Amino acid sequence: MVQTLMAEHGMSQRKACVSSGIARSTLRYCHKQSDDSGVIQFIEAYMATNPRHGFGLLYASARYQGQPWGKTVLWRVYCQLRLNLPRRGKKRLPARLKQKLDAGEQPNQGWSCDFMADALWSGRKFRTFNVIDEFNREGLRIEIDTSLPASRVIRALDELVEVRGAPLSIRLDNGPEFIAHTLADWAKSKGIALKHIQPGKPTQNAYVERFNRTYRTEVLDCYVFESLQEVRDMTADWLHRYNHHRPHEALGSIPPVQYRVQQFPNLYF
Repeated sequence: MVQTLMAEHGMSQRKACVSSGIARSTLRYCHKQSDDSGVIQFIEAYMATNPRHGFGLLYASARYQGQPWGKTVLWRVYCQLRLNLPRRGKKRLPARLKQKLDAGEQPNQGWSCDFMADALWSGRKFRTFNVIDEFNREGLRIEIDTSLPASRVIRALDELVEVRGAPLSIRLDNGPEFIAHTLADWAKSKGIALKHIQPGKPTQNAYVERFNRTYRTEVLDCYVFESLQEVRDMTADWLHRYNHHRPHEALGSIPPVQYRVQQFPNLYF
């Protein structure tokens, strides 16, 4: 329209822009094609290693690693790669009184543990015994086997105590392995208090339950395993990334080990 006014009526560019209501800067604007190759390479490499992570964790990891791109650039390329999958709507629950779950104020003050179950490609079932530190949600151990009786649980905990020292308490549910007299005797000998949650109240052990969900989403539901050794190898690799590289939202979007080092720089395990 501006060009028409200039050609037919002999107007200057300024008057033609005023008459048509178009800013002169719009005529001079030239779109610059940005080079997104570095962003694409970073996103593809990150998603190849963490296929179940969303944009929030991707952005937090980019900031933690000191990448130069901002949130807008990452989101634009993220959408161009069609990685922005639709979110499932939240289930509406009735209002209820929320009580904050107390966590330890320092490492090794309290541990949480729980069991999970899954199956290999052949249909053979296996279980995992997960232990975390409530202070920084750090995954301490994931024991994997077809059977995990109380004696195996005690052995795993005993090895952890030798490395990190005995915690003041361990939070657990009322499974048969956790209410066994052998476990109670072992905890008493180490000076550890066993905190059993109320039956049917998994929210009282919410820290390890949230850890279980992440482990299932990013490992157990993400891959097909043909042997227990494959599960152990993939779990060990994921646990290292979870503790040292995966940003944790509740810790200020930094990994659990980094959070522990910041809070207690002179404490080593």
